[in-house]
Amino acid sequence: MNLIIQGLDVNNSDLRELAKLSHADAIERITGQAFRLTHATHSDAVPEYCAQAELDFAYVNAATKLSDFKLIAMDMDSTLLAIESIDEIADMQQIKPQVAAITVQTMRGEISFEESLTRRTALLRGVHQDDLQKVYDERVKLSPGAERMLQLAKQSGIKTMVISGGFTFFTERIKTKLQLDFAAANVLEIENERLTGKVAGEIIGREGKAQVLKQVCAELGVRREQVIAIGDGANDLAMLAEAGVGIAYHAKPIVKQQATYSIDYVGLDGVTNLFA
Repeated sequence: MNLIIQGLDVNNSDLRELAKLSHADAIERITGQAFRLTHATHSDAVPEYCAQAELDFAYVNAATKLSDFKLIAMDMDSTLLAIESIDEIADMQQIKPQVAAITVQTMRGEISFEESLTRRTALLRGVHQDDLQKVYDERVKLSPGAERMLQLAKQSGIKTMVISGGFTFFTERIKTKLQLDFAAANVLEIENERLTGKVAGEIIGREGKAQVLKQVCAELGVRREQVIAIGDGANDLAMLAEAGVGIAYHAKPIVKQQATYSIDYVGLDGVTNLFA
């Protein structure tokens, strides 16, 4: 196994100590923020050390390469994007605290995603559709490393998709901007150019995300072990479970507990560094 160590500031002394703890036989540089400790063995001391040093760690099969994968599926809000789009809509309407409080409950798994989205969308009743474009133009920001990760994925022939419990208004624009292969999300009901406060059609929530992923895999002829799924909240758990590799990205504890790997400090390009 290789032990991949990543961080915003990785000290040589940390690498040497981690190599000693894991009985690794060499330290190799992947990037300025990512290093490979070769032929490492599992040690209970590694997670504790990395937590104190603010480093991400992952034990990865040395034979696994990025080109072994065929699809990367990403959550949108707080994963591919460094924002929660519905919270930003609410902020422009001066109701962000009410909406954000419901968002937090959902991410922690305290209420169902379907209930959460219904309640949050109801608060947006009357918002003009032009305000959605304003949010996209002024507030949407990619997570660090997103473009680098997607560039490396495309170079390796990997298809990319965003599966969101958010809204198609944003996912379709993000799909076009980043040249993603697939996008799926919920549809806001709009009448007379204003939000009705309802979601049109069936809500894509926790199980819906997993179902979309399975459908795309079937369409592409991709096996589960050829999929990387990335998310941060409880509504991503079923999607992550459908992938060979599930990545908890700056995620809630419940997601970290069930994911294959966790990335807490570096950006999304940390995903591709795991298999460099």
